[in-house]
Amino acid sequence: MRIFQCWDDGVTDDIRLMDILRRHDAKATFNLNPASHQAERHGGFVEKWNKTIQRLAKSELKSVYAGFTIANHSLTHPHPTAISVATWRTEVFDARKLLQDWFQQPVLGFAYPFGEFDEATSDVVREAGHVYGRTTKRVTPCLPVDDPMRFHPDCHFHATDFWDRYEQAKTSHCGAFYFWGHSYEICTEREWADFEGKIVRIGNDEDTEWGDLPTLFSPA
Repeated sequence: MRIFQCWDDGVTDDIRLMDILRRHDAKATFNLNPASHQAERHGGFVEKWNKTIQRLAKSELKSVYAGFTIANHSLTHPHPTAISVATWRTEVFDARKLLQDWFQQPVLGFAYPFGEFDEATSDVVREAGHVYGRTTKRVTPCLPVDDPMRFHPDCHFHATDFWDRYEQAKTSHCGAFYFWGHSYEICTEREWADFEGKIVRIGNDEDTEWGDLPTLFSPA
């Protein structure tokens, strides 16, 4: 079974997360909003998470994410179904072009901001050249999928039933287990240790291997 993971929003906590992933040879996709990355890091204290959350500076993106897959998360992270289709088209197309220019790699994946989508927004994501669009709906097994533009992950990385869904995916023989999250949701040293434990346990499972999301839908 191949294991897929993706992380949203391009925040500074991604650096620590990637250190863990690199130590354990784990693959991941990072979903970015180009307009959110300015000349300097920016952000502030967020009471919900009891921590400061900052977006990475544009100048550091290429080096920070070296070796990982980049996907589109829209230009400015709007609510997709709350704006006009024309504005949404700009959000999707312009973001993909910028990310491909910045990283010099094909940007084939998409993650819907806030997990929101409908038929019109999905059609735009497809038209822009993406091979899948990730929602936040939980579906196990995550494959097969009726429409790659509405690709539902198994669960969030903090899900209390994470390992139950993991084992369910294995026994279903669907060939994939897919989780997602935001690195800023890892707030304490215990949570960082727990996350690394997940990565280690998956890596030590002889029945699994890390996969690159776009390969599910495109040989590229």
